[in-house]
Amino acid sequence: MKYILFIFLAFTSLFANELILTGTVISNNKKMIPARYMGYVKKINFEVGDSVKREDTLFELESAEFDILESQANLALEQANLMLDVYKTRVKVFKKHKRRLRQKKKMMPTMDFRANMEDLNENIDDISGSIEAAKVLVKEASEKTKQFATIAGYLKVKAPNDGVVVDKRIEVGDMVAPGMLTMVIVDMKHLEIEAEVAESDLKYLRRNKVVKITIPSLDYKASGYIKAIVPSANPMAHTFKIRVHFEKTSSMIFPGMYAKVYVDLTNEIANKI
Repeated sequence: MKYILFIFLAFTSLFANELILTGTVISNNKKMIPARYMGYVKKINFEVGDSVKREDTLFELESAEFDILESQANLALEQANLMLDVYKTRVKVFKKHKRRLRQKKKMMPTMDFRANMEDLNENIDDISGSIEAAKVLVKEASEKTKQFATIAGYLKVKAPNDGVVVDKRIEVGDMVAPGMLTMVIVDMKHLEIEAEVAESDLKYLRRNKVVKITIPSLDYKASGYIKAIVPSANPMAHTFKIRVHFEKTSSMIFPGMYAKVYVDLTNEIANKI
């Protein structure tokens, strides 16, 4: 009985020089979409079953606190730029006075000329120092606005790749926190078959070995190859997982479908004989 139970758990059969494995269609690119900022869900653009393209906005968050901080950052940047422009204008004015003073040098007493020139140079030096300080303020304010621009990107959660929404765990008005799972997107173009093989049958398998696959519910048949043999055994059934790559040529193939993998053993058996 234990041997028979093991055979059923392994999901394999050996018949007519073929090893038949049963498995499931899976997506090789499944994305779990988390929230990256705390806030309330303002708008949801896609529902379960909808197809999405890369960079499509899946949903949007709103945050009154963020709006206030963003306005403050933008105002600080405007004020810093305005201050910088004022200082630059004053420097231009003093430099213009210096040029005029040099033009009147011959008409003025030497002492007056030197005194006026020293005053202008001091004013220019002072304002030049203020310009450097204003540049620092502009740089800091710009960095803050960039940070808020990044956060604004978090408020609009976009699709990382093309796919289909297979799970949605939020509704409009829900509060989400950073790291909270909101949606699951599955890439329908890159599908594989995951099957289990008994430990005793591993000797018949190797990477890149060509196999045949079928999806009985669609009467679908195709060729593929063993992409990977996962080195992690099921301790209860003593089975290993394998991944079979195949080219999807039907739009009706979905993750979760029952599939069969046929491994030709003709060469392996002939070598043993």
